[in-house]
Amino acid sequence: MKVSGQWWMTLYGAPGEIKEQRHGHNVVVTTGHQFLADFLASAAAAASTFTMRYVAIGSDSTAEAASNTALGTELARVSATVSAATAIYRLTATYASGIGTGNIYEYGVFSTITSGAGTMFSRDVEGLITKSANDQLVVTTEITIS
Repeated sequence: MKVSGQWWMTLYGAPGEIKEQRHGHNVVVTTGHQFLADFLASAAAAASTFTMRYVAIGSDSTAEAASNTALGTELARVSATVSAATAIYRLTATYASGIGTGNIYEYGVFSTITSGAGTMFSRDVEGLITKSANDQLVVTTEITIS
């Protein structure tokens, strides 16, 4: 089974104007593979709750690697809206005005809302998006299982 993912980022200014957009592919990290294996095992045994639904943004532009366990410099983490399609797990996270402002390069999926904690499933690094205090950033990622 192969696990891969994509990211879409849209930065909105006032009033709803699209300021920037990015799209990229991520690296599903080693701990993400292990989390998926553990989850599938626990789901089969006890219908466990899936907690991999938090999306973080950060300011480190260092390339992603399978050995990553956290973002380089996390700015904010929010709970994402979760949906599914055929073999696709989709998360959409919104960073409202005043949340996660600054220079954004990196994105990650985590198992907890607590910044700097939990298991990281995947990480992506893209070109710079500068989010000001009045901007809203919408980040969508899809994890495809094939």
